Amino acid sequence: MPLFRRPRPHPAELRQQRQAIRRQHQLNIAGVEHQLVLFMVASLLPVLVLPWANGDGTLFERLVVPVVMTLLVVQSIRTLPRFDNRPIAGRVTQVFQLLGVLSAVGCWMLLVPSLWVLHRSHLLVMALLAAFLTFSAVRLVQMLARVPRVNLQVLAGAAGGYVHLGLTGGVIATMMQHHNPTTFSLGHVMDHESLLERLVYFSYITVSTLGYGDVVPTNVYGERFVVLLGISSTMYVSLLVALLLGRFVAPPEPGSLTPQELEDALHEARSRQ
Repeated sequence: MPLFRRPRPHPAELRQQRQAIRRQHQLNIAGVEHQLVLFMVASLLPVLVLPWANGDGTLFERLVVPVVMTLLVVQSIRTLPRFDNRPIAGRVTQVFQLLGVLSAVGCWMLLVPSLWVLHRSHLLVMALLAAFLTFSAVRLVQMLARVPRVNLQVLAGAAGGYVHLGLTGGVIATMMQHHNPTTFSLGHVMDHESLLERLVYFSYITVSTLGYGDVVPTNVYGERFVVLLGISSTMYVSLLVALLLGRFVAPPEPGSLTPQELEDALHEARSRQ
């Protein structure tokens, strides 16, 4: 028998530790829930302004994509911070933030004329942006699965996640098309319509199950991507409804903060800032 074996924690002590961690998670998440409305707006903004983007147009038209993508990156980082104090959570958050910075800088680098014409520069930027948006979607689902309460802000975040999913699909499809121009048949492309705008449109048509058939995959990789995108959108809606409904009707977990305790703790934290 080892002489220096660490004593086992008492079950009551373990229970108290878990409750303290749960309460801290609730405070951390509730402390940023006011950012969820802005997250929804930032996710919707690229969809609304992409028709004005034109890489060969005026300065305003060339600035559209870098500006809206930078706003989305900044708001995603603000909305999805580190939720607990474990060292691995800190490293994951650092990777997430680094991806965001690299993708935003890449969008601005494409304004340089010598880089705009390079095929691989588009591929690299879209790959970074796709990685960051996918990372954001996963972190958002993790956050929504652990929210301590369901209110209008949380519902706005859930709606923003659906918008975010369609945008993520469009960016991934654009990356695939830059890598292999035969991945999708784009159909009738309107004047000054960019590849990103066209495939973001295709992604939302797929996610919403409309399926007009004007943009279609033309190889096995495009087909598998469309299948995964359709499955992801269906799973997101079904899982999120189940999570939020369960959080709304289920009794509080042992040791969780009551609504009044949560409000008091948030008010105290804001007063110290």
